[in-house]
Amino acid sequence: RSAMDHQPKFFENLSGTGKAIGVLTSGGDAQGMNAAVRAVVRMGIYVKAKVYFVYEGYQGMVDGGDNIVEVSWESVSSILQVGGTVIGSARCKSFRTREGRLQAAYNLVQRGITNLCVIGGDGSLTGANLFREEWSGLLEELAQNGKIDGEAVKKYAYLNIVGMVGSIDNDFCGTDMTIGTDSALHRIIEVVDAIMTTAQSHQRTFVLEVMGRHCGYLALVSALACGADWVFIPEYPPEEGWEDSMCVKLSENRARKKRLNIIIVAEGAIDCHNKPITSEKVKDLVVQRLGFDTRVTILGHVQRGGTPSAFDRILASRMGVEAVLALLEATPATPACVVSLSGNQAVRLPLMECVQMTQEVQKAMDEGRFLEAVRLRGRSFENNLNTYKLLSQKKPDAELPKTNFNVAVLNVGAPAAGMNAAVRAAVRVGITEGHKMFAVIDGFEGFARGKIKEISWGDVGGWTGQGGSILGTKRTLPAKYLEKIADQMRTNNINALMVIGGFEAYLGLLELSAAREKYDEFCVPMVMVPATVSNNVPGSDFSIGADTALNTITDTCDRIKQSASGTKRRVFIIETMGGYCGYLANMGALAAGADAAYIFEEQFDIRELQANVEHLTEKMKTSIQRGLVLRNENCNENYTTDFIYQLYSEEGKGVFDCRKNVLGHMQQGGAPSPFDRNFGTKISAKAMQWISKKLKETYRKGKVFANTDDSVCLLGMRRRNLVFQPVAELKTETDFVHRIPKEQWWLKLRPLMKILAKYKTSYDVSDSGQLEHVAMLPKEA
Repeated sequence: RSAMDHQPKFFENLSGTGKAIGVLTSGGDAQGMNAAVRAVVRMGIYVKAKVYFVYEGYQGMVDGGDNIVEVSWESVSSILQVGGTVIGSARCKSFRTREGRLQAAYNLVQRGITNLCVIGGDGSLTGANLFREEWSGLLEELAQNGKIDGEAVKKYAYLNIVGMVGSIDNDFCGTDMTIGTDSALHRIIEVVDAIMTTAQSHQRTFVLEVMGRHCGYLALVSALACGADWVFIPEYPPEEGWEDSMCVKLSENRARKKRLNIIIVAEGAIDCHNKPITSEKVKDLVVQRLGFDTRVTILGHVQRGGTPSAFDRILASRMGVEAVLALLEATPATPACVVSLSGNQAVRLPLMECVQMTQEVQKAMDEGRFLEAVRLRGRSFENNLNTYKLLSQKKPDAELPKTNFNVAVLNVGAPAAGMNAAVRAAVRVGITEGHKMFAVIDGFEGFARGKIKEISWGDVGGWTGQGGSILGTKRTLPAKYLEKIADQMRTNNINALMVIGGFEAYLGLLELSAAREKYDEFCVPMVMVPATVSNNVPGSDFSIGADTALNTITDTCDRIKQSASGTKRRVFIIETMGGYCGYLANMGALAAGADAAYIFEEQFDIRELQANVEHLTEKMKTSIQRGLVLRNENCNENYTTDFIYQLYSEEGKGVFDCRKNVLGHMQQGGAPSPFDRNFGTKISAKAMQWISKKLKETYRKGKVFANTDDSVCLLGMRRRNLVFQPVAELKTETDFVHRIPKEQWWLKLRPLMKILAKYKTSYDVSDSGQLEHVAMLPKEA
């Protein structure tokens, strides 16, 4: 877009006065649906629309009466952290008949509802679209039957529909993630992590059956996230003779001293003749052929349950707000749309295009066109599958290419959950590409001391689920060790470097590339993969580890809110990590439903603190008698956590009392979340492929020589794509004093948090509002 085009556009002119919005959840439930309902209600009320709950999905719409109720701000309090859907969901036969839809239309017109927000799967959304197409005919029929007058037919002439996809299977085309998928992965990974410990004790094989009747996303990503030995998914059936290949692989792994095997089966798994492959069949096969002690675990409805993850809460809140904006902007000519996620952006897509494409996948599978089915699922699904294939199967040494290149991998900075998954992916892809892989222990400091050893395929087995950094990591920068590091590079003949870490890793690469003039040893390809809980690395929207930290903060806030609602009239001040970067405080506040978040990027003064205290004082007069305030550790040197706690305590005397909590290093620990395992694995595999390409390009006369800017890159997620950017070019985007990027995408979500906490603010909608088309959508994650 041109600068002219990108004038911020605020929604003040989008008043919903007089509009009535109905919100319903339909089909199977999914964690995060409540966060979406909450966002629709609060955003609707914020823009002065009336908002109605439609209880029990379409059944409630047909039955009417107490099933369609106007709601207030407080109606959606305390539902953010609840799994399932509080407004209920039901399969509805009567809505499939015209009589049922006629009754539903009558019930909506009685309350003046002509805007519907439907949260469900493709069946629910298709039903909504049909309802919209029939709407004018239904009203005319109601008028003929004398149920409504001609005035009502004119006044409520058209129905607007906006959909949000709530489905744990991630089986809807057009969006990278559906609401509930990330939480379902959390449930699966918790179980896998727990099973791995018992399987290891007994040298067992576990066959895990996960949900996904028509879509293998959950099976595929959980296999990627736990390093499973084998995975069965409906879109990509195994080749003929898979029974032999699988048994060979399992016994080879045992021979390599691996004490456990994990096989993941999607419930809809099939072979290439479209015959089902069941978990029992897989178990019997392993027992008969190999005699391994084998157990089956069927996860079932556990995957749908539990509290939504931080990712799902933020996704659902963003989508809910976007859905209300889409309803306010809709005209009779606008097709029904669905709000979805592409990379890191909320986009609107025509509902029926998405539904058609989703149906195309099923058709391709039924007809045995499996490669086509994988392609239709989108680039994100395809990438997951290719990465899994790359990492799970080690080719025999004789089949591996030999490049004679040596590549070193190291961790730099503070530990972040997911670093080990990234190291595993780097090592295995490197070996597949024919390089010798070396692990550097304890960052640049260890490098200088010669703590370098060759690392093999088997050495990194089981690393994906481990938190922290197994290689060891230090914050030390290379500048004072340049000569020693150059010596080690020469001694070990290191031809390329892969650095996984945070801001120190970025500074380290800048120092190494600056030292190229003096030391030829640094004239090799170098790549950085961002890994830090603070998410403060320039050039990437996300860093490995930030999602796990965010989940820790969200879980803690949930517990704290629970204790506060028990005692009533209590406000908690919580301090989060992040240095000067407010990502964790801001996103944690959005995911936990906090009242305020103080961050360095948005300066605040005593007047704002006073306004927040008054806001909480007003809140205590309602039925919601608790408050939650997050503060980023370095947001202000004078307004410390203690100061804010004392100020709130003093000003709130007689109205509420205060408690404070510093979360500290628990944010860096713990097992990595599915997102961090998956992101770490995929981004690291891609970085390693870049290294191979650069090694080939820069190999001249028997040696590698790379001294251009584009041979020292950072691989980051930018809006919708993974992009390699020379670190030298990122200098202009960096605030080196505060160790943060000058521009940060998540600041756009700042007003969202404030709106959902009932503050008046203006929300820039320049990025939303364009309806795109499915086929053109680039997908990357």
